Amino acid sequence: MLKDLGIRARRAAVALAQTTDTQRAGALLAMAQRLMADMEMVLAANRADLDQAMDDGIPTAMMDRLALNPARVADMARGLEEAAALPDPLGEIQWQTTRPNGLRIRRVSVPLGVVAVIFEARPNVTADAAGLCLRAGNACILRGGKEAIRSNLAVAAALRKALKEQDLPEDGVQLVDDTSRESADALMRLEGYVDVLIPRGGAGLIRRAVEYATVPVLETGEGVCHIYVDKEADIQMAADIIHNAKTSRCSVCNACECMLIHQDIAAQALPVIAKKLLASGVTIKGDALSQAILPGIAPAGEADWGREYLDLTIASRVVRDAEEALAHIARYGTGHSEAIITGNRATASLFLSRVDAAAVYHNASTRFTDGGEFGFGAEIGISTQKLHARGPVGVKALTSYKYIIEGTGQTR
Repeated sequence: MLKDLGIRARRAAVALAQTTDTQRAGALLAMAQRLMADMEMVLAANRADLDQAMDDGIPTAMMDRLALNPARVADMARGLEEAAALPDPLGEIQWQTTRPNGLRIRRVSVPLGVVAVIFEARPNVTADAAGLCLRAGNACILRGGKEAIRSNLAVAAALRKALKEQDLPEDGVQLVDDTSRESADALMRLEGYVDVLIPRGGAGLIRRAVEYATVPVLETGEGVCHIYVDKEADIQMAADIIHNAKTSRCSVCNACECMLIHQDIAAQALPVIAKKLLASGVTIKGDALSQAILPGIAPAGEADWGREYLDLTIASRVVRDAEEALAHIARYGTGHSEAIITGNRATASLFLSRVDAAAVYHNASTRFTDGGEFGFGAEIGISTQKLHARGPVGVKALTSYKYIIEGTGQTR
């Protein structure tokens, strides 16, 4: 069954690679229109998924990721429109030279081919991934989780319908309707048909893909994001940023999971930060020094450092200085997004240069690590690896390149 999808995706990828920028952009706009036209169908499917999820006792954070509403469907459509408006990522001359022997060499951007995406309970990923893959001339095979199967099928049906209406191969977007572990494993090993696999989900899925896949993997990792409040931080700014990074949407990978507070400012800063967090229902789990300043908060154990809560819980640790904060992040961070709040430019520069993460912030929320916020349009995920893409995986990260060499009869 998966091989059949692969054969059809490969055939579609060949056709899509020959399309013009105007054709691909027009298809994305048609997909956005069709998604809005079919909104009731999509929302009805999502309600069925939510009802099943409630019966199955799915955690609150997962329910938030699963849920769609008219605004979220409109956001999905808007993401497709924004992708359509992006510059053509294909045919770009990235480098060129003329050799002493007269050979003209150019490096030109081309599609990856067939992109497989395995993701968990976020039906918006179906539209985001399909749109970005198509913008870069790729076909995609999508495999979502069982919690969102009805939603994903409805979204994929709308997108495929739009492709057909635009006289483009509808197999450019395919959804695996088998949500068993076996189907995910088979997709990870679909050599000869899948050019790159992008796993988008929790630590277990990422680890499985990295260890088991035989096709190339673009790793998108979990987000254990820290915010370090330096001794020269504006306390109110720190409170606002941490509140935003934790509560604006706690179930996503760019949410803050741990705050590190300089000991010289902790007695003044922690009560202000905690007041805002507690008012929004956040549970704070702190080390001994944090507990001494905030009596009554829960104790943090070793398991709380490096933990991706994905809910309204945050860890707190008081550190001696920036060096201890950097050491904590190096040990427990996941290479996703880290931030420092400080008015000292030298300390900020030290932090920005020393932290090894895809995105490093000074005086801003980690919640900005997002393809849309970076101006990439929608994203397929946040890459925490270094080859071949890092950070928000937008359209350009879904291309490769080839060398085109033109001669006049040269031999070697």
